[in-house]
Amino acid sequence: MPKLAANLSMMFTEVPFLERFAAAAEAGFKGVEYLFPYDHPAETIAAALRDNGLQNVLFNLPPGNWETGDRGLAAIPGREAEFDGLIDKALEYARIIGCPRLHVMAGIPSADANKEACQSTYVRNIRHAAERCAPHGITVLLEPINLRDIPGFYLNRQEDALATLDAVGARNAAVQMDLYHCQIVEGDVAMKIRANIDRVAHFQIAGVPERREPDIGEVNYPYLFDVIDELGFEGWIGCEYRPKGETRAGLGWAAPYGIKA
Repeated sequence: MPKLAANLSMMFTEVPFLERFAAAAEAGFKGVEYLFPYDHPAETIAAALRDNGLQNVLFNLPPGNWETGDRGLAAIPGREAEFDGLIDKALEYARIIGCPRLHVMAGIPSADANKEACQSTYVRNIRHAAERCAPHGITVLLEPINLRDIPGFYLNRQEDALATLDAVGARNAAVQMDLYHCQIVEGDVAMKIRANIDRVAHFQIAGVPERREPDIGEVNYPYLFDVIDELGFEGWIGCEYRPKGETRAGLGWAAPYGIKA
């Protein structure tokens, strides 16, 4: 049976962020993820997790300057020193919170950026992040993201994520396979899961194409959950979707997996 983690950046937004931990726990979730924790002290988030019996399974490195369009810096030549500082901040939070996975966003290179330079920068930065995280038992994750949600994003396909991992050569680097993005970019999702499962450390889900509840749209998630179970995956599946209405009202799809509407 899949282990579902609520994404608190998108779910339970009816209440302020720090109240979403209790809301997720009340709905039966045992794990949570979110995009960024940095607007709150790490100790405050650790307390919210502890008070509600939750595990924090994932968050992202800081993205750079979000307001000016940064969506990560890992594949952006010339900003390596700034990227190294982002690792410092993420590690500080991850150690206090007890989070074992960090998503390293690739970013949006400029239109005239050299592709070879972007890739060599990407490999350098992922390798460096993995080296920094390894002593703390933390896995760094690469997530292919579709170009409709983030135009210009550097990493879009599973095969490119795998090629980057091969070049990095770190045991604590893996794929964050978001099935919503995979369906939009590539399709053939079940076969992609079967082919790549040994390199995947985290899944995410959402309905396609609207990014609503997983029972809305063109993807048969119960079938994909069976595939994932069949392959023996024991990690988490993050529910990174925007509820169509009130979050609890839309959780009927998750009832077979221990979640309460």
